[in-house]
Amino acid sequence: MTKPLVIKNTKEMLTNLDFPQSVKVADFGCSSGQNTFLVMSEIVNTINLLCQERNQKQPEIDCCLNDLPNNDFNAVFKFIALFKKKVTSEGPCFISGVPGSFYSRLFPRKSLHLVHSVYSIHFLSKVPDGLEKNSMNVYITNSSPLSDYKAYLNQFQRDFTTFLRMRSEEMVRNGRMVLTIMGRNTLGDPLYRDCCHCWTLLSDSLRDLVLEGLLSASKVNSFKIPFYDPTEEELKEIIREEGSFQIHELETHGFDLGHSNEDCISQAGQKEAGCIRAVTESMLVAHFKDSINIDALFSKYAHHVSQHASCKIKTTVTLAVSLIRR
Repeated sequence: MTKPLVIKNTKEMLTNLDFPQSVKVADFGCSSGQNTFLVMSEIVNTINLLCQERNQKQPEIDCCLNDLPNNDFNAVFKFIALFKKKVTSEGPCFISGVPGSFYSRLFPRKSLHLVHSVYSIHFLSKVPDGLEKNSMNVYITNSSPLSDYKAYLNQFQRDFTTFLRMRSEEMVRNGRMVLTIMGRNTLGDPLYRDCCHCWTLLSDSLRDLVLEGLLSASKVNSFKIPFYDPTEEELKEIIREEGSFQIHELETHGFDLGHSNEDCISQAGQKEAGCIRAVTESMLVAHFKDSINIDALFSKYAHHVSQHASCKIKTTVTLAVSLIRR
């Protein structure tokens, strides 16, 4: 859904910057595995194709992959050969790993031409302070106190403002940034999360393990997800307040973990459980250590997904925004 937005902004960036001799692209929150290079290969191919069409010299392309220091960059680099087979590169293309939090400065001043991030910015730098007791829930629920919502929103405002400020120092003027973020469309009630919300299902699954005596209730009570799903208006307001970027385009798409085309409900549950496990397993193991059976937990998760397969009122959406550095 967001591929056209990435391609369009890549082309506009090149044209508006008058086809620079070198282009530096950064992907924030790259993770590890074959999907790491998925968007980067699209960006490189778009640059090369446009240069061919406009009879411009192929630029040197610097592809920078960022994630936290404990990301498996060795696994990432093993896929470089695969990446180079996917790109139609006639000019030099360089790959580098950049470990560090994207809530800090990571690149030299005015060096980045294009920034991309998919499903990463909604993760906060830390769990917010001042959360009230929200028993057996890893995130905001319908029964949470309003103060919890405000604590999560305030943390997201601080973190996203920091992210924008850091990138504004690193990017060239008229550089482009394309961000894909999990958001929500519950304008009326900031606490409302539907029964099939991914963190609601995780809370239910952890609660099952507690009821079966397989996990400590106190451990579950102390586990919170450092995450926030902003509304479109909350996102716009932070970007306007920070002031370094102009909103070029903002799209809202229905959120789907990729199981909507599954005919078998159990397969749909397993697929969604696999997606959420890929994101959360390291956090769960870090908190619960050896006391948690990850296989058992996500077997429960898959079951809960299948129980809510007919859920039509989905509050989660994907927000895709393109920004221009002023």
